[in-house]
Amino acid sequence: MPIRQMKENSEQHLVIKNHLQNTMNPVQRAPKTAQNGKGPPAAHEPQNTKQPHNQASPPTKNRGRRRGRGGRKSDQGDVCMRPSSRPCTVAHKPVTPASGDIVASTSNGFTQNGYTLSGMETGFPTSSKSLNFAPRPGYGQVGTKCIVKANHFFAELPDKDLNQYDVTITPEVASRMVNRAIMSELVRLYKESDLGMRLPAYDGRKSLYTAGELPFAWKEFTIKLVDEEDGINGPKREREYKVVIKFVARANLYHLGQFLAGKRADAPQEALQILDIVLRELSTKRYCPIGRSFFSPNIRAPQRLGDGLESWCGFYQSIRPTQMGLSLNIDMASAAFIEPLPVIEFVAQLLGKDVLSRPLSDSDRVKIKKALRGVKVEVTHRGNVRRKYRVSGLTSQPTRELVFPVDDNSTMKSVVEYFLEMYGFIIQHTHLPCLQVGNQRKANYLPMEACKIVEGQRYTKRLNERQITALLKVTCQRPRDREHDILQTVQHNAYDQDPYAKEFGIKISEKLASVEARILPAPWLKYHETGKEKDCLPQVGQWNMMNKKMINGMTVSRWACINFSRSVQESVARGFCNELAQMCQVSGMEFNPEPVIPIYSARPEQVERALKHVYHSSTNKTKGKELELLLAILPDNNGSLYGDLKRICETDLGLISQCCLTKHVFKISKQYLANVALKINVKMGGRNTVLLDAISCRIPLVSDIPTIIFGADVTHPENGEDSSPSIAAVVASQDWPEVTKYAGLVCAQAHRQELIQDLYKTWQDPVRGTVSGGMIRDLLVSFRKATGQKPLRIIFYRDGVSEGQFYQVLLYELDAIRKACASLEPNYQPPVTFIVVQKRHHTRLFANNHRDRSSTDKSGNILPGTVVDSKICHPTEFDFYLCSHAGIQGTSRPAHYHVLWDENNFTADGIQSLTNNLCYTYARCTRSISVVPPAYYAHLAAFRARFYMEPEMQENSSTGGGTGHTKGTRAAGESGVRPLPALKENVKRVMFYC
Repeated sequence: MPIRQMKENSEQHLVIKNHLQNTMNPVQRAPKTAQNGKGPPAAHEPQNTKQPHNQASPPTKNRGRRRGRGGRKSDQGDVCMRPSSRPCTVAHKPVTPASGDIVASTSNGFTQNGYTLSGMETGFPTSSKSLNFAPRPGYGQVGTKCIVKANHFFAELPDKDLNQYDVTITPEVASRMVNRAIMSELVRLYKESDLGMRLPAYDGRKSLYTAGELPFAWKEFTIKLVDEEDGINGPKREREYKVVIKFVARANLYHLGQFLAGKRADAPQEALQILDIVLRELSTKRYCPIGRSFFSPNIRAPQRLGDGLESWCGFYQSIRPTQMGLSLNIDMASAAFIEPLPVIEFVAQLLGKDVLSRPLSDSDRVKIKKALRGVKVEVTHRGNVRRKYRVSGLTSQPTRELVFPVDDNSTMKSVVEYFLEMYGFIIQHTHLPCLQVGNQRKANYLPMEACKIVEGQRYTKRLNERQITALLKVTCQRPRDREHDILQTVQHNAYDQDPYAKEFGIKISEKLASVEARILPAPWLKYHETGKEKDCLPQVGQWNMMNKKMINGMTVSRWACINFSRSVQESVARGFCNELAQMCQVSGMEFNPEPVIPIYSARPEQVERALKHVYHSSTNKTKGKELELLLAILPDNNGSLYGDLKRICETDLGLISQCCLTKHVFKISKQYLANVALKINVKMGGRNTVLLDAISCRIPLVSDIPTIIFGADVTHPENGEDSSPSIAAVVASQDWPEVTKYAGLVCAQAHRQELIQDLYKTWQDPVRGTVSGGMIRDLLVSFRKATGQKPLRIIFYRDGVSEGQFYQVLLYELDAIRKACASLEPNYQPPVTFIVVQKRHHTRLFANNHRDRSSTDKSGNILPGTVVDSKICHPTEFDFYLCSHAGIQGTSRPAHYHVLWDENNFTADGIQSLTNNLCYTYARCTRSISVVPPAYYAHLAAFRARFYMEPEMQENSSTGGGTGHTKGTRAAGESGVRPLPALKENVKRVMFYC
């Protein structure tokens, strides 16, 4: 890329003039001084922007398509950058649109600097049929090359025809297990005759797959099965099923081969699904399948988690299309299972007391009923007959009072008598209730002491803190141990001996994939000029605040403190507040050492009264000036106190608060105080640090023109909560060129809805007519107010989307972004880059040699900045794995970034370096974090907003409609979701969720 360099002095600009034909924006490499650690790059050094010779050039066939999607090219027109001064001002000069449209400024208040973007058609497709994700523009070159190992095992593509058959079983069966039992019996009886020696793979529902054709296109079989799950009365019955197998289609493996070779863009999902089912078939018979994982008590001895639960070890398995061909992704997994205990023992563990001697209270009964509803039990009072039942409830009376009709004449018999007469079983603990099993219409009672919990039932409800800690202990493995267990699992699964893999001609390697990786350099960070250290180069993903001052330290003149902890005396609380105030000052803030009013002590249950008292007393004392900060000391176990405090402060009083736990107040550590000071500063609207490259305007495709970076996430209610709403959060940078401060908005939406509903919306106002709003629009407007510029480029990091939802989310949310922009000004369509961030995947990266200390961090994990964009990544699309953080314990999980849409024409190096560098700007600690900060902030904001739901709404469901950041924007009930209370204006503007 040609550079016109003027001789530098304080008056001159560095002008980068890009050719319009040039479609790549090469990464501006950091000067050598940034790499060797001798000092930060000087702001006036010329940039080396030459294209690396070995950079793979991007496919050009798609450039026109990308450009035509409604955005100007990011590199058009002369863009002036002033590297040595703080504001990266955009020259007051029209941007030349690609299409040569004549640009006129509009009188709309959103127009900035006398120019608008060209009026291009957005041309965004309305269906996924015409939508192609961004292709890979080449491979990254920046960073130190190294080799890592990945838990991907090469799978050789079979050369056999794969055939799909439709299976119809009558009478219809709901259970996959029963379906599989029927099909196993069919294969056992007919494999050598009617099935022509074929060994089919079955998905447990409607599809059967074979390698090569069956001797028929349609056939009906009759299968007899002894019913294990039979009803309550009588001996086990033999059930008869009709099974019809009918040819449907042949799966095309040529298409799959072409896709893996990068010659086709669309993945043949059917072929991949068949291969996945084939490789799961044997494990499904051997182990307990749950989702994509398999568990067994025999893989490793189960560990007790408490309250009648235990952890089972297992493995995750999935076949994936990658650049190296088909790959089998194997990872270790753990899950909570209900311990197969006698029910009485389970109940004793659950309640944590002896249940044999004392009667149960009502709350005990509720707890037992909740825990056992839906759980399968087997009877133990009938010798070898171990019939199984599902628990539907608990009797309200004790066993000794229970009677039931034994015939049509309503002859009553007690449960105690019945069990004695029928089975010779004497019920010992008649004070305990009975389990109700089967359906509710016909009462069926089983004494607790005659039942045992069936093995292999996963616990799907919420775990308590103790159980989570115990489960994490089991799952937390050092990288070399995890790698060893993964290899052992692959060997134990012996895919070369697997009859199904053999039948279909699938061969699996037993070696971890060796992958080329690069370690991206850490960015230089800028601190305040008055500190001893004005800038800093992090080492192995971390640094500290010693000798540094925040780049924009805020002033706190008016603050108060509430002490909700009985064990903290006033003198201790005062000492803690003094230490914290000092730390804030040392870190670069101005912090009044004295509170507005003396520290106020209150009981947790009076949180609202206490907050309002302190708020009003402070306001009176300061003659109407608002309190700027509230410190709160909370008990270590504070139940709903934290959430209630945040809800009242942020949606009712408009107060910024900082909570501190009792244990930290007693044990005052400098590190803790320094971290709290960082949080307070950003909550007050300050900045702790910024990227040196940002203030010297050297970040490609961010520093050249005003750029806004969004982060978005949706958090869903936990399992077992059937109706509470999902919560969406969107944050957006409010400063440019620093891109460090993020304002956040939240809204409630329909239960488990993944698409963010309130990105853009319109509604009818009786006076103003049709009104536009929504989170994107509001954040664009607040960026304009904060910076005086309008965003000319959008980078959107979207968290929490699974692969199956990529099309849907991109179509819906990109459309919402477009509409939000267009609603602000005609023809306002800044180019968008839309990136999905995934943490819930099973790819793990290991050092090539665990003994080589220079290639790992202290925890034995790969070094921060490790990026992989080849071999285990998508054959054609623009994705990469980035481990941006240093491990603390366990095995680091790299974040997976998938660029779905890119109108800014990022290079691989451009987006990888930007993402890695942003990970060093997280406000709450002096470490690089594992996922890009805007996505993390959105997650924090969404999590915070759960506390805003009224207590009854958190428990039950929700009614009404709207969002948490706008009042009266929607008629109640329109969306079926009660709106969150509105955030106060002063809270919205700052990083309150930190």
